[in-house]
Amino acid sequence: MLQCFDGTFYVGVTNNIERRFAEHCSGNDPDCYTFMRRPLVLAYVGECGEITDAIDFEKKLKGWTHRKKRALAQGKWGDLKRYGRGANRPSA
Repeated sequence: MLQCFDGTFYVGVTNNIERRFAEHCSGNDPDCYTFMRRPLVLAYVGECGEITDAIDFEKKLKGWTHRKKRALAQGKWGDLKRYGRGANRPSA
């Protein structure tokens, strides 16, 4: 997960984090979300044994709120559940 200059987060999957981070930082693809949001910071790296698990986790992270992604990047594990969608809704 990359933190962009504007404070937003970019989530993706790769099998080579160093190469992929360098590609984002260099701005090779003007259509990429990160192109106009550089400089970038590598905010979080997770590892999965299977590509399908990595893709599932990527989809999960993309559905998270900004606040929850920021908590993950900062290692504030206790805040992850608290910042989940619907966490502030009154219980029925």
